Amino acid sequence: MNTVGALAYVVDDDVSVREGVARLIRSAGMLTKTFASGEEFLASPRPKMPSCLVLDLNLPGLSGLDLQQELARSGAQVPIIFLTGHGDIPTTVRALKSGAINFLTKPFEDEDLLNAIRQCLTSDLEDHVQSDESVCNMIGESAGFHRVVSAIKIVAPTDAAVLIQGETGTGKELVARAIHDQSSRSNRPFIKLNCAAIPATLLESELFGHEKGAFTGAFAQKLGRFERAHQGTLFLDEIGEIPLELQSKLLRALQEQEFERLGGTRTICVDVRVIAATNRDLKAMVNENKFRADLYYRLDVFPLTVPPLRDRREDIPLLIRFFVQKHAERLGRKIERIPTEALQALTNYDWPGNIRELQNVIERSIILTNGPELRVSMPDFCAKSVPIGLSDQPQRVSAANERTLIIEALKETCGQVGGPDGAAARLGFKRTTLQSRMRKYNIARHFQ
Repeated sequence: MNTVGALAYVVDDDVSVREGVARLIRSAGMLTKTFASGEEFLASPRPKMPSCLVLDLNLPGLSGLDLQQELARSGAQVPIIFLTGHGDIPTTVRALKSGAINFLTKPFEDEDLLNAIRQCLTSDLEDHVQSDESVCNMIGESAGFHRVVSAIKIVAPTDAAVLIQGETGTGKELVARAIHDQSSRSNRPFIKLNCAAIPATLLESELFGHEKGAFTGAFAQKLGRFERAHQGTLFLDEIGEIPLELQSKLLRALQEQEFERLGGTRTICVDVRVIAATNRDLKAMVNENKFRADLYYRLDVFPLTVPPLRDRREDIPLLIRFFVQKHAERLGRKIERIPTEALQALTNYDWPGNIRELQNVIERSIILTNGPELRVSMPDFCAKSVPIGLSDQPQRVSAANERTLIIEALKETCGQVGGPDGAAARLGFKRTTLQSRMRKYNIARHFQ
């Protein structure tokens, strides 16, 4: 079963148990967050419930059973695994009757806990990605993601123009489609036009259409995107690429909801909501006289910024899991796990191409994977941040190989351990972790 990126919370007042369980969960390619008490768990901001909650029964203050009942009263549905002592069996039976999935008596075997977690995930793992984590066809749990979703829900019921800003690959078209899908126009056309993909000489015809004979090659009448989007939504991607000479006609169409086709004299009236998107700084372009100020203010009624992936790193494991499931199914591959170090490397990478780049990397990695463990293939130009051995070693490396890889990384970085260009970053380790491995393998101190 695919548990890549599944999220499990751990609540236990014993720090050694808490951290030990967290390490075990991470080693299985899952995500985790820990809490020292039930009160801390309830007080913490949690954008969504986890796939599983590993809960100590005998917590100080609010007990595990009390926390379970509190979650039940709030309507939160989360599978719970109780960790109990030998004398807690009667209480545990009560917890099971109240809806807990399983309980384990301390000390327990690691595999027993992992099996219990997998049991929690069996029934709802696939649906969990599609419904709980997917909002408006987008995936995320970060604060930045939820700000975007909140903005979508606020502006969607209106007919206001929306200007979506963000870097390439952040999902601006998904945001535009989500606004349309949640609006009163959802059963009407959603027409899109990439303004950067159409030659400037043809862009006016694409927007407003033309009459037969309007120019050489116009052998028949053509409806433009504005007409096709009547009573629906027109999405203008890369709006900053529209030539200055065409911007005045676009402004009139936006303000008056009317225009004439090229070569035509009849005024055509439409009812169109316009959503625009850009990866450029339109305000700076206005100051440089490269974009009309009146058109900018007409588009900027409701500005919405989509954050880059590096500013919402909490979402990266969820996106990885989603893309692994999506592309593994399409390619006929069965991916059951992802190495913890690879997950960490993917999360730590800055993703200049954002979600589009991440999806491409996951698809390429699945193509290169022959077994059940994902073989991660990071972009060539980010080699310094790729853990050695993850992109070219499908299985866990032996101690001897690991020592060799560490020495190679130190040589390549001229003995530099820390920093963004150091061996630790090259290997996907923390600096202190690499120093610990160096001591373990008796690697010369002069490398440090």
